[in-house]
Amino acid sequence: MTASGRPDSEDGVIVRIWRGWASGDRPDGYPAHFRDRVVPVLRRLDGFREATLLRREDGAFVEFTVLTAWTSMNAIAAFAGRDPGNAVVEPEAVAALDHFDAHVTHHQIVANETTNR
Repeated sequence: MTASGRPDSEDGVIVRIWRGWASGDRPDGYPAHFRDRVVPVLRRLDGFREATLLRREDGAFVEFTVLTAWTSMNAIAAFAGRDPGNAVVEPEAVAALDHFDAHVTHHQIVANETTNR
């Protein structure tokens, strides 16, 4: 952690988490935007490691959770701007979603186990 309490690359990978909700009758717009527009931009950024899009039924809505992994807060700031706690939501995403979080959270990975099974 930095002196300000924010995660930093010396402590490992930082995961940025953001959520948005689409109407249950139009759940496919945001995943298409994510695949076609967001991921290609992220892949070009230094410090970007990976992106995951999660989906969950939430009553009349579909909740999407985006997890992006980064090497440092500087890398995140290169993507997000001066205040990396603000969400980056393009007009196409706004059009595909009913509502969304205006802010994100940042977390350090402290354990990550995988299996080949």
